[in-house]
Amino acid sequence: MLYQFAANKDQLKIYSDEETIKAWLDVEAALATAQGEAGVIPEDHASQIFDACSIDNIDREELWKSAQNVGYPIFGLVRQVSSHLPDGPNGHVHYGATTQDIMDSGQALQMSRSLAAMDQQLQTLGDLLSEISQKYRDTVMPGRTHAQQAVPTSFGATVAVILDELRRQRDRLAHAYNSVRVISLFGAGGTNAAQGPHSIEVRSRVAELLGLRDTDVPWHVDRDVLAEYGYFCATICGTLAKLARDVVDHSRSEVGEVFEPYNPHRGASSTMPQKVNPISSELIIGMSSTASALLSVFTRMQEAGHQRAAGEWQAEWLAVPTMGTLAGSALDEAIVIASGIRVNPERMKENLKIDGGLIMAEAQMIQLAEYLGREDAHDLLYEASTLARDKSLVLADALREVAKNAGKSDLLPEKLVAPEDYLGEAGHIVDSAVAAWSSTPALQKG
Repeated sequence: MLYQFAANKDQLKIYSDEETIKAWLDVEAALATAQGEAGVIPEDHASQIFDACSIDNIDREELWKSAQNVGYPIFGLVRQVSSHLPDGPNGHVHYGATTQDIMDSGQALQMSRSLAAMDQQLQTLGDLLSEISQKYRDTVMPGRTHAQQAVPTSFGATVAVILDELRRQRDRLAHAYNSVRVISLFGAGGTNAAQGPHSIEVRSRVAELLGLRDTDVPWHVDRDVLAEYGYFCATICGTLAKLARDVVDHSRSEVGEVFEPYNPHRGASSTMPQKVNPISSELIIGMSSTASALLSVFTRMQEAGHQRAAGEWQAEWLAVPTMGTLAGSALDEAIVIASGIRVNPERMKENLKIDGGLIMAEAQMIQLAEYLGREDAHDLLYEASTLARDKSLVLADALREVAKNAGKSDLLPEKLVAPEDYLGEAGHIVDSAVAAWSSTPALQKG
């Protein structure tokens, strides 16, 4: 799994042994309570079972030993809970339920808590990116396409694009949260026959007690809700990898426009004293690569047949907590970057001039199109760009030479357009992204 230093502590706790067992015990306790209220089992039995469903009553070493032998942990869990009860109540633990009911419902609790924790991280990250985008709203920098300078943009607009993607991801998180927080209580074959005539009433009450949604249709072998969780985690890693890749590229020595936070020995090399490596960005890219590969497991989960999986379910036991931890950890590192990002506006301004200022070719073409028409202006700037490269000239000088040779010098404006005058909607993009983010509602927890 992840190196311990890089792993998100909230996700590690949510999917820890202790919290996993507690989630199962919470489901068993809620089941007994609901059955007691419905008269399925005596109320005093339900009360005693509720009290016995305590983590303090579970010998974890014995639980995992039993699970390895049985193949599943709930058999051993029920035996241990029952051993702390007198005759009578001990026969009503896990009454009418099946192993997957308890594990699926427990996992639903964990996944919803996982997403709620990520939503808080998204709020923090989005707010930071919103501030950065506004701060550098009008800071001109080279825009790049195909890894080459294209047209001027602003650093604020560059960040705003990522901010708006975060907004969409937050919408996806809310949808995934509502999807995963669903009860599973349908018995051995999905018909809930063992729960008897009060099955629907009991399931509804268990869902209410756990803060989960009720459903009348079993999902033991329908794992699209888990696939949605996996998809969100993988794609949020992808969004953050886009941010990380931009930081890596902009922090290259030859570019030098944007850097990660700095403190002594951050990103240091054991042999090259000058190095300040973009370590958070590298972690995010690595996590995203792993999450992308792991996503394929979530689609394989959906292949489970009949009324119970034969192997596909087991894949979840590693994939779900790993994916949640990857996403939470990538968000951690993105927050680190956004909290202390270093921006060099002067270097951005200088980089606009490299390659003879060829980044202004389109701008000057559009400026001349008013007099020459677009196609003739395009041809003139193409020839000027070629000349500028061949003779290492500034584009403006090359344009004047080409225009003179073509007998069109009189058509050139006295002042050619400057980078800060060719930002188009950059400012509006920032304002729109910031406004949209600020109106994005916080997660409505069930």
